[in-house]
Amino acid sequence: MKRTPLAEADLQGVIAVPPLPRNHDTHRSINLDELNRLTRHIAAAGITRFMFGGNAFLYHLPLRDYEVLLDWMCDAPDDWWLLPAAGPSYGRLMDQAELLRPREFPAVMLLPSADPRDPTGMEQGIREFLDAAATRAIIYLKSEDAFGPDPARGLDVIGRLCADGQCVGIKYAIVRAHPAEDPFLKALLERVDSALVVSGIGERPAIVHMRDWGLPGFTTGSGCIAPLLSHAIFRECRDGRWDAAEEIRRRFLPLEDCRDAWNPARVLHHAVELAGIARTGPVLPFLSALDPERLGKVRAALPPLLEAAGPRA
Repeated sequence: MKRTPLAEADLQGVIAVPPLPRNHDTHRSINLDELNRLTRHIAAAGITRFMFGGNAFLYHLPLRDYEVLLDWMCDAPDDWWLLPAAGPSYGRLMDQAELLRPREFPAVMLLPSADPRDPTGMEQGIREFLDAAATRAIIYLKSEDAFGPDPARGLDVIGRLCADGQCVGIKYAIVRAHPAEDPFLKALLERVDSALVVSGIGERPAIVHMRDWGLPGFTTGSGCIAPLLSHAIFRECRDGRWDAAEEIRRRFLPLEDCRDAWNPARVLHHAVELAGIARTGPVLPFLSALDPERLGKVRAALPPLLEAAGPRA
């Protein structure tokens, strides 16, 4: 696992956000063999940066499993960047800090909180967590009120955290009907260098975010199935071939439509197994498995990706 401090180059390109395979046992324990199979499939396409967060159900992960996951990350190849998520509550952050500190992760993604919060309290809590865990933050923005009811003050907090090196990246995941029109993103980029902000909602807005907003890369869930295609989208965008990038992006939309309809993490968990990439096992509560009709629709969305997915690990 890479332990050097994150640089801007580490946010360029594609970052995989995979599901977490599980065994069919009483505790739904992590299936490390299938996790290795999945991550090797992704890495074979040249994507060696991984975020484990929402798609891995880390919101609901017991601490015993969290520690297993951290140890697996620490044993990963030296050139892989492994980024665990933590939170979302303050108490959970501080419990996880005790596990994170001795393992020397260069950064940890902060899961967005829906608990009572305000910008001043969020800033205090984040700084206390980062000090306790001896790490830096990637902030996961899923809503304008991520730091409480005053979005402008929340953006000011993010700006300060970035300015003093406590925040080294932002996963921007606020869904817009028209991602080219986003006053909140504009306000964020007035406070933070665009090199620190990655598009965090998969392939659907990725091209617009890179072309119109100058973001350096994007995260992908569906790209865990077809990582070569995700990498090709980035390559075409990097070289300014926007129409070619759009042609590739269209392959992802049937599965992305399913994910938007029935929860992105739940659909991806099933899709990886239906695609024959890895046996992901049961879904972790508080979510539930898809019913057979929806599973059939997810299966029907896979051929455009599998036709060009490349060899499987």
